[in-house]
Amino acid sequence: MIQAAAGAIKKGGVVAFPTAGLYGLGADACNAVAVDRLFDIKQRRRGNPILILVDSRAQLQEFAARIPDAALQIMDHFWPGGVTIVFEAAAGVGQSLTGGTGKIGIRQAGHPVAVALIGALRGPITGTSANFSGAPGCQRVADLDLELVRRLDLIIDAGPLKGARGSTVVDITGPRPRILREGAISGQKIMALIG
Repeated sequence: MIQAAAGAIKKGGVVAFPTAGLYGLGADACNAVAVDRLFDIKQRRRGNPILILVDSRAQLQEFAARIPDAALQIMDHFWPGGVTIVFEAAAGVGQSLTGGTGKIGIRQAGHPVAVALIGALRGPITGTSANFSGAPGCQRVADLDLELVRRLDLIIDAGPLKGARGSTVVDITGPRPRILREGAISGQKIMALIG
């Protein structure tokens, strides 16, 4: 199933797959046409950035212009999963991913299926929730909107997921890190770590 899903993604497809708490939608983060298709499928506003999932820090170099010490501390303590870090986007990162902000959200995948999918693709995938924009996320494939399902190329069903708040999003592009969204990891805990 992983190879089939990776094959679909390589061809520009969009796949539903399990993340730590909810199902997500994966497209090839390096394929602007596939990312645009993802926006269409989700009915997502174009200026709204899409985060990407990596399976290792080595994949950061292609997407992050620089990796400050604060980011390294967060990665050491909270990756994989739990925290999405917003970096200055490297030159060449598509505007569809950044929403025109010049920034890119990146998280190391924690679910073994997501890690295997990224590994089979040999590159990052998008990590947005498997729902129409504004609708709640889904813990079970059976709960996915049927219209959304019809638009997808493949679904990896890993059974019911535990459900959880989304990742905490921390922006490290300014002079001081900022918590943009409180999530699975306490923002207070992150800020205490990085001072």
